[in-house]
Amino acid sequence: MPPHTNEHSGHSDSDITLSLSGLALHSEAGAPHLGSNHHRGSNGKKNKRNNLTDSYLNSHSGSAFHDTDRPLRPGIYAPTPAFFDPDTEDLDIPTIKSHSVRLVKAGIVGLVTQGSNGEAVHLSQSERRTVTAATREALDDAGFSHIPVIVGCGAQSTRESIELCHDAMLSGGDYAMVLPPAYYRALYNGESQYEFFSDIANESPIPILIYNYPGAVAGIDLDSDTITKLSKHPNIVGCKLTCGNTGKLARIANAAPGGFMTMGGSSDFTLQSLIAGGKGVIGGLANIAPKACAEVFNLYVAGRSEEAEKMQAVIARGDWGAIKGGVVGTKSCLQTYFGYGGFGRRPLPRPTPAQDAVYKEDFEELLLLEKFLQNGCRDSDIHSDRIKEYPQLVELENMLV
Repeated sequence: MPPHTNEHSGHSDSDITLSLSGLALHSEAGAPHLGSNHHRGSNGKKNKRNNLTDSYLNSHSGSAFHDTDRPLRPGIYAPTPAFFDPDTEDLDIPTIKSHSVRLVKAGIVGLVTQGSNGEAVHLSQSERRTVTAATREALDDAGFSHIPVIVGCGAQSTRESIELCHDAMLSGGDYAMVLPPAYYRALYNGESQYEFFSDIANESPIPILIYNYPGAVAGIDLDSDTITKLSKHPNIVGCKLTCGNTGKLARIANAAPGGFMTMGGSSDFTLQSLIAGGKGVIGGLANIAPKACAEVFNLYVAGRSEEAEKMQAVIARGDWGAIKGGVVGTKSCLQTYFGYGGFGRRPLPRPTPAQDAVYKEDFEELLLLEKFLQNGCRDSDIHSDRIKEYPQLVELENMLV
């Protein structure tokens, strides 16, 4: 089954006004609306909206559901950070925009807002809308209107998750990515998680991706049977498996309907995900080295397996730094190497100078490769002077030339 998509018609500044300080959305012709069209439930029949959706629509003006003309394509996706002013901790909208454009210029095929790297748990609901709207606006203004935006919409209640899905669409998001609820873990029975996702999919105006990340949800690890069963729902179009279980990924990829986007959740097993039948990866390392992350996919698709394997090794070493440092390490790296990034919101700690030095070293080999790729893989750019430190990097660069 091909991915289900919801189309937002194009709009000009006069059609829809996005006030990024408070996200005032004025419904006019051409703007993405909520409205009276029905959508299909898990049984494939058209169902009427329930009272929750009716209640939501009453407080958010609009007239019709729309499909997206931004299908999910195989490739590498980046879960973007939310950037903040280092003094006030207000959203840094210019940096959010410029970073998004930098990634897609390097070959990233889609962006995710409100993910773990995006510090969704540190944002208010209005700030979530603002970040997504700013990202969509930046892509459109830079000529990347075809790039889809996936929005993290997980919450502890079904009701709030559905509301976040509506907010995501109104803010310019094309898809919603949803974590399972975990606060009342001991009280959920075997069907609770399945019902949670299917109920959200029945009501969401945009398609859903399942986000399986045990580390963020008290160890809840959805199994392949559950995800495969959910993949049959016409409004559930993919999953992100940060659990790192490539056996699970292979089972889902080969049992789900055709077009279901089974994706790995970390760049350190990109190649493994593709070999197992995955469509790509949503990985935080793409914020640091988007070209290198995308190139592993490209090399694999081109049948250049030896180069892909060697590049995967460099990426895996770099990703270990991102895994250890999380969003703190990622922002430290961006600040050190690219001059922007700042810090996470409190209570996330700010790294000491000694920690910044460690992060810098963790990512150095990877960013040497990134620079080499960005420059076009020229013979003159091979890092021969660093062969004692990074012999595998130099070997790879020679192969790429």
